[in-house]
Parts: sequence; structure tokens; C-alpha cells
Amino acid sequence: MPLLRLLFALWYRPRVEGLRHVPRRGAVIIAGNHLSFYDSVVIPLVVPRRVVFLAKAEYFERGRLRRWWFRATGAVPVRRGDGPAAREALDTALDVLAGGRAFGIYPEGTRSRDGRLYRGRTGVAWLALTAGVPVVPVALAGTGGLPGRERITVRFGAPLHLAGLAGDARDRRTATDEIMAAIGALSGQERVPRYNTI
Repeated sequence: MPLLRLLFALWYRPRVEGLRHVPRRGAVIIAGNHLSFYDSVVIPLVVPRRVVFLAKAEYFERGRLRRWWFRATGAVPVRRGDGPAAREALDTALDVLAGGRAFGIYPEGTRSRDGRLYRGRTGVAWLALTAGVPVVPVALAGTGGLPGRERITVRFGAPLHLAGLAGDARDRRTATDEIMAAIGALSGQERVPRYNTI
């Protein structure tokens, strides 16, 4: 990874702001906007510690380079879907956090096809409240043009500490809205008050 980070920095010269907000150790959730498949490539290459993302199990089943990348970055394969699959993904994320690691998540749930920031799903707040860990908001710009040489910007915000909320559905919605507001302030994207279903 150090060599990949160096090559990425030299080739793309990303603008990285607020990296000091990402704790060097201890459990933390890094929650970002989601514009491109490459978001999960960029974040691990700019953060100086391993950030674990959940990745679709199909990514581990086809494409040698893609499979190698996800294994190298410590991504965890999950089957997508509602109900049991979603619960299994959240349990996996809790295991990552219980191990004192950094966990990356996109509260929108899927990539924004039109560049706007959609309403966040409350799994991010459930994780933060259940695990009792801070959430560092992050906004990415320019990742949609990869693997070209469009200028990439990654902005990290101050950690959000959600302690004091009970963790019920209402608190999860409040906490998620707070996280999305922080991401929106960093990204400057137009906000959409509905879930992204595209």
C-alpha cells in the first residue's frame, strides 16, 4: 500500500484537506458521499491507515485486478439485499469497529448518478450509536473521471460524536441527518430530501 499511495499521489496529485480529523488509531466510521466506484479506491489511498469497506461479493469473483485490490485493501465481501443480508452487513461492520479499525461507509447507499447528495440511510447512525464510535464525514469530488487525470479533492471534516442519543429510530434519523449535513457542507452538493433509488 505505501507504494500505491505514492504512485497515486504523484500521478493524480489529489487535494486532500482535513486529514488531521481522521484518528490514527481506534475505531472510527468514515462516512462519505458516493459519486463513483473509485471512491473506495481513493479513500484507502489518502488515509494513512487501513479503511475497511464492504464490497459486493461479485467483486471478489471476477476480474483478477479488481479481486486483488479488494483483498489488498481489506475489503469485506457481502451479498447485497434487504433483510438478512443487510443485517449481516451491519454485523460485519460492527466486528470491524469492535477490532478498533476504521470502517468506511456511504450513507446514501448507492452512487449518485446526477452528482446530487441524497438522503442518508440510518445504518450509519445505528453503527455509530451501537459501537459508540465517532463519525468522520468526508466529501469527494473528481472521482467520476478516474482513471483519467481529473483533479481529485478529498475533504475530511471534524469527527461527529453522537453520544447522548438513545439510539431509537428517531435518534438514528436525527444522527443520520446530522452526518449528511456535515458531508453536504464539505461537498457543496445540492441536497435531495429523498433516498437515491437509481
